[in-house]
Amino acid sequence: METVLNVVLCTSLACHIVMMDIAIWRVWRGENAIDRLIGVDLLGTLTAAVLILVALISQRGIYISVAIGLAVLSFVGTIALAKCLTDKKMF
Repeated sequence: METVLNVVLCTSLACHIVMMDIAIWRVWRGENAIDRLIGVDLLGTLTAAVLILVALISQRGIYISVAIGLAVLSFVGTIALAKCLTDKKMF
């Protein structure tokens, strides 16, 4: 049973890394600022998911704490950048 779980976790980790590559491509080649902002937000979410998967594979809880902190910072950063893009001013 443990072997099946490791295979599923490693496969999921590989899929998330491929999705991160696609998100990085969208940030790099985005047509406008909104597309790039969406790519950065997706990249933050996928990074948190990768950290959770690494925590499950390595059985270390510190990665979960880092993932939660990253998710909060990613959320706040996305809101700040979206406000900056819409109002052309920060706060």
